[in-house]
Amino acid sequence: MTLINSNSTELASALLCSDVIKRFGNKTALDSLSLNISATGVTAILGANGAGKTTLINCALGLLKPNSGSISLFGKAPGLAETKQLVGVMLQDTNLPDLLSAREHIELFQSYYHTPLSISQLCELCDLDAFIDQRYKKLSGGQKRRVQFALSILGQPKIVFLDEPTTGLDISARKTVWRTIRKLSQNGTAIVLTTHYLEEADSLADHTIVMSNGQIIADAPTEQIRASAGGAVIRCSTKLDAQTIAAVEHVESVDHHGKHLEIRSADASKSVKRLFELDPSLSNLTISKSSLEDAFLELNRKV
Repeated sequence: MTLINSNSTELASALLCSDVIKRFGNKTALDSLSLNISATGVTAILGANGAGKTTLINCALGLLKPNSGSISLFGKAPGLAETKQLVGVMLQDTNLPDLLSAREHIELFQSYYHTPLSISQLCELCDLDAFIDQRYKKLSGGQKRRVQFALSILGQPKIVFLDEPTTGLDISARKTVWRTIRKLSQNGTAIVLTTHYLEEADSLADHTIVMSNGQIIADAPTEQIRASAGGAVIRCSTKLDAQTIAAVEHVESVDHHGKHLEIRSADASKSVKRLFELDPSLSNLTISKSSLEDAFLELNRKV
């Protein structure tokens, strides 16, 4: 069931899926899934655990074979040697030989590609200088993720699949990865990003696909999906109980966040006016537009 659908068939395709079905025993992981990811920009694929995101990526990479349907990358079949030259990938669960240094891993991967980036370029893009000659097993989890990210972009691919790329990274390292993703996108690389950090998708993605139970429930420019949540979010401290607030005109939902309430309203100005009438001592008031996270939660509530 597609709630939002932006027709992108006229765009050049990096990844094209048509009626893809993938089953594991009695479980259908991908259910007649069709999508067309553009050869430019950043596309975020979002969904709860079990939505089918990782299965989709593995099928696109040729690691899994669909039961039916078709998948192509720039018009080529997944898994072929010529296709692999076009693709970079950073999977969520990745193991590399412990005894090689980061530099040695890079040198090994450079031999796989026709025009790889240099070590100095990767150090600049991924901030590897401080540990480039340390053995992989001595690296922290965040440092390992940065090495894995460097290997995913080393071959100057036309499309990069990033599965939870900033898991385990501190704020500084995460910003470095974000900056590099934006730079790659600006230089014409298609980025396919799966992440549970919806702030990350909100910040990076030009286009967003939302999956649920192996199907696509939204496929549109990120701004359009963000706007689909409608209204605004009111955050405040108040002595009013949730039931009283829920009865206020235009209020759509009320949630507790510590000592604060988060109130979704279709008309924030009218709702706030009424809240002050009911509680003149209301404080710590902020009003913000709906975020991608708000839209994501709203879409999943409708499924």
